[in-house]
Formats: sequence, C-alpha cells, structure tokens
Amino acid sequence: MGERTLVMVEDPELLDAVLRLAAAAGCEVHRAADAADARRHWPGAPFVLLDEESARRCVRAGLPRRADLMLVGFDRASIEALECAVALGAEQAVELPAAEPHLVERLAAAAEQGEATGVGRVLAVVGGKGGAGASVLAAAVAVVAATAGDRTLLVDCDPLGGGLDLVLGAEEVTGLRWPELTITDGRVPASALHAALPAPAISRSGAELGVLSCAREAAGPSAGAVTAVLDAGRRAGETVVCDVPRYPTDAAVAALDAADLTALVVPADVRSCAAAGRVAAVLAEQTREVGLVVRGPSPGGLAPADIAEALGLPLLASMTPERTLARLTEQGVPPGRKRGPLSTAARELLTALAGTGAPDLRRAS
Repeated sequence: MGERTLVMVEDPELLDAVLRLAAAAGCEVHRAADAADARRHWPGAPFVLLDEESARRCVRAGLPRRADLMLVGFDRASIEALECAVALGAEQAVELPAAEPHLVERLAAAAEQGEATGVGRVLAVVGGKGGAGASVLAAAVAVVAATAGDRTLLVDCDPLGGGLDLVLGAEEVTGLRWPELTITDGRVPASALHAALPAPAISRSGAELGVLSCAREAAGPSAGAVTAVLDAGRRAGETVVCDVPRYPTDAAVAALDAADLTALVVPADVRSCAAAGRVAAVLAEQTREVGLVVRGPSPGGLAPADIAEALGLPLLASMTPERTLARLTEQGVPPGRKRGPLSTAARELLTALAGTGAPDLRRAS
C-alpha cells in the first residue's frame, strides 16, 4: 500500500465535507496539520486537496510544484488563492456541493493509484459449447492466481449459469451479488468493491478471492456495470477473470471487449469442435486475442494440436480428465485448489495472460 491522499483544509465545515466524500470514494487520507507535516507526504501522495488558506500556507513554506493537486472550496476561489494553487501545480479548482460527483471520482482514482502494484490484466473464459467446463476453469484460474498472492477478482457474466459462487462452494458467504450491486457505469473504487463482495477463503493459507457472482435468477449485469467493474480491477493492478457465456449478451460483449486474452474451452470431440468453430468466429469480431484450451478425453483420439489447427487458434493449454474434480466441487472444494491437470492449465493461462513465456498467439495458418 502506498501513500494516502493528502488533505490540508483549514475550514472545519469544508474538511468535514471532504472527509465524507473521501469515505464515499473508499479513499484513505492523511490530514496534514500544517505545511511542515504536508511536506513529508508531498512527493508521494497520489492526490493533494487544499483549500484557500492551505494553498497560501504551502506557497509561503516553499513547497514545490507537483501534479495531481486540486483546490477545493464552497465558493469561487479568490484570484490570490488561484495564483497560489497554480504556483503549486493545481490541475483545477472545484466548488462544493456542485462538484461532489467529480471529486468522488477523483478521490476513487487516487485510492486505486495508491493501492495498485502493477498493470491489471483481464482474462475472459468462454465455453465452445454448453457444458464445456468454462465456469470451472475460470474459477480455477482465479483460485490459482489468488493463492499465488495476486489480488484477484472473479466476475460472473453468465446470468443463466446458476451463480459462480456455487462453483466455489461460497453460496453461504456474505457479500453482494450482481442483483444487489448498484453500479451503472463510471468509476468504481476497487477497494470499496472488494469490501462489498463475498471473499471466500480458497486455500489453507487464508488467501481470499473477490467474487462477483450472478444470483439464482435470470437478471444479469448491464454492459456499463461490467465495464466499470473490470476497469476498477485493471486500474488497481488486479488479475480479473471473467466467466463469459457463449451467447452474445451486452454484458458478455463488454467483457470480451475489455479482455486482454480470451480462452475458448473446447472438449476434444468432433461435435464440440464444430460448435466451437462458430463461437470462435464470433469471438474474433469482439475481442483482442483468442486462444484455445482443449479438455479431454477424446473419444476419437483427436489431439489438442489437431483441434487448434482445425479452429485456427493457438493452443494455450490442454487438460486430461481429473477424476475427483466433480466430487470435490460438490463438496465445496474450490476448483484449482488441488494439484492436477486443472490447476496446471490455470497456471498456463496466467502465464499467457501475463505475456511472459506465453505461447505464440499468432493464428495458425
């Protein structure tokens, strides 16, 4: 966790308003008592908020110019205060309450900047046919990522799938599901999102995974809500895994548009390959990179490389059968927690997603 947003506001009423908005944005702040205190946090704070008197004090103290600084007040700032703010590098001056929505958005962005540790990536997992195992694989990838220490978000984009929390054995874990989460579009703070979601313990070490699941009803998320959630995870440097239906709902299209990599899961039989060919053609129009995951066994002896060549897709991973998987899942053991073909395939997908040691994503000719 990096530095917190720096707030130096002299007016008590204005300070109360700023702290209320910071809480709404999920943004932790450091309240500077004076310019000397502010100086210690000045270089590292992701965002700085000053009122008129604080801006004057900071200029008199000789604090240097910096980016991501804003002047805030209840009234239009005086010329003198604006000059001080500009001298400090202010990007703008805002007036409350009119600018409250904008300030909440800016504070949320600062919170994410302070907590981010890298560039987040989004993986979409799609079944080439019904029952291909896409939901189980998506859950396994998220479990493996979270167990490895990555901050991870698993997003259910299939309202007819029965709820991804069931796949994890997390149906009794408290937290909001899509129908209860009020998100339309715009910026969502990742920290506030994780605080609201179920976070089942998916390993003995206590690693937790944020899960945004559909419920046991047909109503699914909107495209704007999916986009806002995936953007929040990406900005916070998270690994975001989406279980996406093969039918093109608005939410599915939004997830595919945001994905850095889409994994198409195909059972190793002729009929599944034929169905997956049509899905692959649709995906090619909706997402950046598409790779193949082949799930065995193959009744006719089809090799994963043969299926990849037939579909014209790079092979990301292949899985042999895992005999205990269905029983363990029914018992509430999260997929990917146990060593086996599924967790191995999940690690291969994460390697491909990270772009290090990834397979060649050029389409087979």
